Amino acid sequence: MTGDAGPRERRSRARRPGTGVLAGLAVLLLLGGGTAVAVGLAGQDADPPRPPVSSADPSHTPARDSATPAAPSPAETAPAAPVAPPVSISVPAIEVRSDLLTLGLNPDGTLAVPQPGPDYDTAAWFDGSPRPGEPGPAVIEGHVDSAANGPSVFYDLGRLVSGDRVEVTRADGTAVTFEVYEVRVVPKTDFPTFDVYGNTEGPELRLITCGGPFDREARSYEDNIVVFARSIA
Repeated sequence: MTGDAGPRERRSRARRPGTGVLAGLAVLLLLGGGTAVAVGLAGQDADPPRPPVSSADPSHTPARDSATPAAPSPAETAPAAPVAPPVSISVPAIEVRSDLLTLGLNPDGTLAVPQPGPDYDTAAWFDGSPRPGEPGPAVIEGHVDSAANGPSVFYDLGRLVSGDRVEVTRADGTAVTFEVYEVRVVPKTDFPTFDVYGNTEGPELRLITCGGPFDREARSYEDNIVVFARSIA
């Protein structure tokens, strides 16, 4: 990510490689010269926009008997209450507490990241992803470090292990808790776009930062650390 400092006395990040996770999309992301790639969060790299969420095919709607009106479904009688946007995140296992910025895409379609200044060390929710607690993977990003100030908000993200908890508080004062089930270190040249951004059966969370070796020439880390978690409350 922008200004990431590179190797220093840094702790080991990921405990183990991931084994895969189901994704509900089959979308090919094309970046740069028609090459099919997906890279992670870094100011020097192009980040994958979230693939569009597929909708139900209306041709599969069961036909109704016109003589017998169908009873309204629960969704028709009691619409789901809207989920408030996230405002802060807490990850006790790595002593992280941060307000949340709300960021979208840059004009070139890459994922915006916190810029140098007072918000650089603040985590950010990608507003093209679901709000935490909605079905699907909510995406929260954060820098790993900077040349100027050292460790940043997600410096220790790779230390998380299965069973660790993440709590996201929303603008209406409600909170949703997620439990980590996988931590991966992935090359930016082989970013698992569908696993990270694809549809899920219930509310999930993705935490993303940079990691792995530091390319001094490119001024960028070569890998991403991605934490996968699912809602438990």
